[in-house]
Amino acid sequence: MQPINHPKDWSWHFWPALPFYPYSRRRTICTEIVKDTIWTFDQLHGILYTVVPIRMTVVKLAAGGLLVYAPVAPTVECVRLVNELVTKHGAVKYIILPTSSGLEHKIFVGPFARCFPQAEVFVAPHQWSFPFNLPLSWLGFPEKRTQVLPEDSSQSPFADEFDYQVLDIDLGRGSFAEVAFFHRTTHTLLLTDSILSVPEEPPAISQLDPYPLLFHARDHAGEAIADHPENRRKGWQRISLFAVYFRPHSLEMAGFRQMFREAFQAPQHSPKAYFGLFPFRWRENWRESFDILRSHGRPFVAPILQILILPQAPRQVLLWADQVATWDFRQIIACHFDSPIQSSPDQFRQAFNFLEKQPALSEDLSENRNQPLLAEDMQFIRELEANLRKQGIAKPPKI
Repeated sequence: MQPINHPKDWSWHFWPALPFYPYSRRRTICTEIVKDTIWTFDQLHGILYTVVPIRMTVVKLAAGGLLVYAPVAPTVECVRLVNELVTKHGAVKYIILPTSSGLEHKIFVGPFARCFPQAEVFVAPHQWSFPFNLPLSWLGFPEKRTQVLPEDSSQSPFADEFDYQVLDIDLGRGSFAEVAFFHRTTHTLLLTDSILSVPEEPPAISQLDPYPLLFHARDHAGEAIADHPENRRKGWQRISLFAVYFRPHSLEMAGFRQMFREAFQAPQHSPKAYFGLFPFRWRENWRESFDILRSHGRPFVAPILQILILPQAPRQVLLWADQVATWDFRQIIACHFDSPIQSSPDQFRQAFNFLEKQPALSEDLSENRNQPLLAEDMQFIRELEANLRKQGIAKPPKI
């Protein structure tokens, strides 16, 4: 289903609560993944034109009705697309918040639930907020319809169709929770942030407004914005490196004097073009970094989780990954980047080998060769982690 061309229907009035691009105008694309059973709803999300998909998944229940995993912004367009499914398949019965730390997911649950007042809301355990730890009802969650997911998935009202496993890591000042949902009928695994796969081509949602792609496709401030497929692809691949590594090794930053000098000579001086400011310089080998990151679409764990979060509880994470890998899934729908990811349980499990002192060897030697992300590209996040440890914000890894 394609987005409906009414700009007022893209409006998201609560954007100041999380002022990320595209701010007050969020478009939605609905894609059927499994015929008459699973649909994804993609919007855009990011900062400084480093924008990637943020995704909601809707699953039709066998008895009628819909389960919603990780809601996105309920714009008029988004709600209309969901209601098209409601008309054919029944009401939204369950809304799942599968994370405790992902504000970009949590912030949409309350408004989405108000659009579907009959739905029950289930949340991952140990929800928290910053800077003040407020009750969920204060954050807009419907108090009488919201409850924590039962520890035992067999006790949930959707146990006939779904299994789930909860990863819940105590970080001291908060928690990191990821709830993996397995839809047995379609052999589909639903995940939030723990696994990514980066597509080579820009996703459809990013092509509705290609300006961020074209902005990052430039090599210097004096280069004009030019819209053609190669620039869209180039911009997407650079955005992916930004989003995953924050500051990849193949990126250099221009000095302030050079940046402002070039801004005066830039062909674009509008606020949309940041008044000509463009500090980024890419080394010639940046495509090699992207190819290593993509590695033919293999699933991997984002570096920020590899370095800052998951090493806080390696045994707990590996136990969770082992339990998830017992399910017979054939595809993964994650909340960011590519979807669906064609993946076996073994490939999913191998993504967490970095937590093992002696990672298990795969029979496919090419997978072992491609498994590690480029150490140079991860250096910035390692330095960030070291600084956070010095300040007492982060804890040393327990590996």
